[in-house]
Amino acid sequence: MASLPEPVIALTAALGRLPGIGPRSAERLALHLVQADPSVTRTLADALVSARDRVSTCNTCGALTEAQPCRVCSDPTRASGILCVVERALDVLSLEKSHAHRGRYHVLGGRLSPINGVGPEDLRIDAMETRIQPESITEVILALGSDVEGEATSVYLAKRLAANGVRVTRIAQGLPAGSGLEYADDLTLARALQGRRDMGSIPGST
Repeated sequence: MASLPEPVIALTAALGRLPGIGPRSAERLALHLVQADPSVTRTLADALVSARDRVSTCNTCGALTEAQPCRVCSDPTRASGILCVVERALDVLSLEKSHAHRGRYHVLGGRLSPINGVGPEDLRIDAMETRIQPESITEVILALGSDVEGEATSVYLAKRLAANGVRVTRIAQGLPAGSGLEYADDLTLARALQGRRDMGSIPGST
């Protein structure tokens, strides 16, 4: 029985490690690439290497950027006193598309998950706190997911930030329970930001 050449098998395995790519999709992509014009595969390969080499995370906020600091952190027109805290760099892109937030961001790099061994020391919480006084932060918006881990992380941060004397709010409406920011459209995100509320009014936050 005929089998795929080893290079195609290796390429299929590599593509299959990408999120959202199943075994069949990976095989179809691999077969397409090996049969495409060489210029197409070279362009794709060059773009992959270039993006990986040139894109990093902002030293200040943790968002994806090509320059240090990122465009948001270096933009003097942004409201420097308002800090929106998100879980991942991808969430910054989602919120920027909504055009509802004109402050700055801070990417935690995850969320608290004791069952997976993720504690406060594994997130960029200390880095967030060191920004409060130098940047004159007066409000911290918690824009985390509404699942159990996102809820626990928000409550923990609200308690921890209370000692810093800043207003702590959280996006309150529009996000369905158990989902993350990547599943919300622009209007939903805009309404969620506009409807944020003080964490002090949320049960379990005091």
